[in-house]
Amino acid sequence: MKIGIVCYPTFGGSGVVATELGKALAANGHQVHFITYSQPARLDFFSANLFYHEVSISKYPLFDFPPYELALASKLVDVVRFEKLDLLHVHYAIPHASAAYMAKQILQTYGIHIPVVTTLHGTDITLVGKDPSYNPVVTFSINQSDGVTAVSKDLKEDTLKHFDITKDIRVIPNFIDLSRFSLNPRQHFKQAIAPGDERILIHTSNFRRVKRTCDVIRVFQKVKEKIQCKLLMVGDGPDRVNAEQLCRDLDVCNDVRFLGKQEAIEEILSVTDLFLMPSESESFGLAALEAMACGVPVISSNAGGLPELNIDGVTGFLDAVGDIDRMAAHAIEILENNERLATFKAAALTRAKEFDLGLILPVYEHYYQEVIDRIKEKVL
Repeated sequence: MKIGIVCYPTFGGSGVVATELGKALAANGHQVHFITYSQPARLDFFSANLFYHEVSISKYPLFDFPPYELALASKLVDVVRFEKLDLLHVHYAIPHASAAYMAKQILQTYGIHIPVVTTLHGTDITLVGKDPSYNPVVTFSINQSDGVTAVSKDLKEDTLKHFDITKDIRVIPNFIDLSRFSLNPRQHFKQAIAPGDERILIHTSNFRRVKRTCDVIRVFQKVKEKIQCKLLMVGDGPDRVNAEQLCRDLDVCNDVRFLGKQEAIEEILSVTDLFLMPSESESFGLAALEAMACGVPVISSNAGGLPELNIDGVTGFLDAVGDIDRMAAHAIEILENNERLATFKAAALTRAKEFDLGLILPVYEHYYQEVIDRIKEKVL
């Protein structure tokens, strides 16, 4: 197949999933065309089956804000026509699904009927999409898609609850490339971070309010009272300054490292003992899955799709959003005993294997073909 993938090119979950899916499809013999405003962060190697098309945005002074949706729709028309794509897969509803609909209508004037699959990732539904100024467009765009997927059952239910959706939504969970994310300890790195063989806790995110980054610091401070440990904060975002200030207020700065955005996150995860994810909303929890694939148990909130990934009492623990005391107690329970920690680590890895890319990729391929065949029948 020739597949066009539209995504945000950032380190966010939707962009990561879209890029990794495209790379896997290319490795499996499909021709994949990424269409976005800059090269995706994870699109970091050359392949004969991978192509990147940059969306150029007009700087015309009439516009207070660049009309990205229009520029994207025009680029989609161009790429579909001249690359003869079989299908468009757009990740994140806003504005990709609406731009794809516009492109689809234009392409029909050329006698081209391009199927569009929209994948819902989370905040496009739970946060942005619920805004009254976007709700009608999101609802329409989803219903006009030829195929719709969601990354968790919880996200599907949330979408059906808040939007008048007439389309079937197929749940296809996020996945992990176990050839990359695997336990591969870098002892020299661990020695540098924890020279006294302290336990290492980690949090990775975009440091937005929804991630409750400061809760991570508060949990760590309570764990540190009982267990010698260090904390790695990976990522960046608007809440970083608040988290750094809280470290000073709680006097834990010497044991917390802010590492910023990291490409080789798997190398860092491989030397850690526990992953903290106290988010108030998570459609799936891709960062937690990456940790589990490296044998790291997870202390998370019970929000959104996290219970579909993190098994309470087995791969880690699920606690109520904001329950810092309970999260800290569960973290201590895992970390205070070597044998118990090893059991949780093994269980986390076993669970991660259920989301192996090799298992999820064929599900997408079959769904693509199902959508393509359905459109062909309609046209005929």
